[in-house]
Amino acid sequence: MPTLTTPPGGLAAPAAPPAIDGRTRLILVVLCAAQFMVSLDFSVLNVALPVLGSDLGFGQSSLQWAITAFALPSGGFLLLFGRVGDLYGRKRLFLSGLALFGAASLLATLAWSPAVFLAARALQGIGAAAIVPTGMSLLTTTFPEGPLRDRALGISGTLLSLGFTVGMVLGGVMTDTLGWRSTMGLLTLFSVIVLPLAPGLLPESRTPDRPRLDVPGALTVTGGLLALIYALSTAAERGFGGTDVLVTLVAGILLLALFVRVESRAAAPLVSLPMLRRGTVAFGNLGGLITFSMMSTIVFVLTLYLQETLGLSAFATGLVFGVQGVASVAAGMLAPRAVGRFGARRVLVGSLLLQAVMTAALLGVGEDSGVMLATVAVSLASAGHLGSIVSYGLTVTSGVPNEEQGLATGLVTTTQQVGLTVGVPLLGVLATTGGNLYEGVRTVFVLDAAILFGAALLVGLGLRRR
Repeated sequence: MPTLTTPPGGLAAPAAPPAIDGRTRLILVVLCAAQFMVSLDFSVLNVALPVLGSDLGFGQSSLQWAITAFALPSGGFLLLFGRVGDLYGRKRLFLSGLALFGAASLLATLAWSPAVFLAARALQGIGAAAIVPTGMSLLTTTFPEGPLRDRALGISGTLLSLGFTVGMVLGGVMTDTLGWRSTMGLLTLFSVIVLPLAPGLLPESRTPDRPRLDVPGALTVTGGLLALIYALSTAAERGFGGTDVLVTLVAGILLLALFVRVESRAAAPLVSLPMLRRGTVAFGNLGGLITFSMMSTIVFVLTLYLQETLGLSAFATGLVFGVQGVASVAAGMLAPRAVGRFGARRVLVGSLLLQAVMTAALLGVGEDSGVMLATVAVSLASAGHLGSIVSYGLTVTSGVPNEEQGLATGLVTTTQQVGLTVGVPLLGVLATTGGNLYEGVRTVFVLDAAILFGAALLVGLGLRRR
């Protein structure tokens, strides 16, 4: 075994990283391709919505459900499916989710009515909720803790962020040239390629013993997450004044509070409360929640600024985010090395600070110019975002035994999903409701940067004590 050294941030890393063998590399390719596919689905449809709505007959008020129908189950069932994979087999659930996602994508491609399309999107979300936590668990149990896992999570995090960006660019190009159905057809093609490779490559893994599934915990956390995601997704379109938004928001908070009480008394809890009390889990997930929610907000408002304020075309806007994608790839390659040298805590705090500084730099854009500054600032902010993704995932899963990896990675991926969901409703909506788009965008930049600075301080202090 290689000699272990302890970097300044506290996590051990091998002095000489071993190479990834051919079979393990193929496993990584399959798992990352599946994660990239799901990430792509978060954004590839966004720019196609007006065309899709006109073609299928969606009303303007119901068009948001093309996104919400996917976000609800994909976020709501993550923790449950992560635990089910732990107990009954991660590979089995991963393959089932992949097959369901592919079939649902085909149904969405062929959809002939709004009802059929929304049903297909919901099935895609259920498939994604099975793929993401089990795929992450298979990755962390395949790669031992140390530089191999650092490298694997770096690649996975890069593709996760890149998939969201690529989806925005591809969605516009494919909708203009091939029609909106091609965006769903692309996801079907991904499934057809990945699914035949996975059974022979992926190892099966589950906990050695099978405790009874915590049904009350599963019902309360799933219901709470579904209600919370519905409320925040709907608020992005209609604000927080609607009765359904307020009722589901309160219901989600109460159900999640009840979930905590249920777990404190359960013999075999769905979520181990002692795990949530671990500093690495609590503060690591806080860093992940903030980096995802703030970056998704910046992408949203910057798209509005570039097209509505500066008048850039969809193609030119795509080029800006293409540069951001290149920066993401580079950061994803460098982040594991930085963790090995400085430790996950320091990389997480430093990455949050970089994202905060570059978000604040966006205040320099003007009403009639600022493309170059926006491109550089969002690309460097994205580099900080990737560093945060890699280091927070490593922070949360470090030291967790294999039998609880599904739970730990379920928390990681739930944080990702909730982060992607809450940012735009809570902050992004400020850019569009004040009357002056440019001033609204600047307000979002200020708040976004301030939250990132605050999170970096809290995470740094919280992890330092541990």
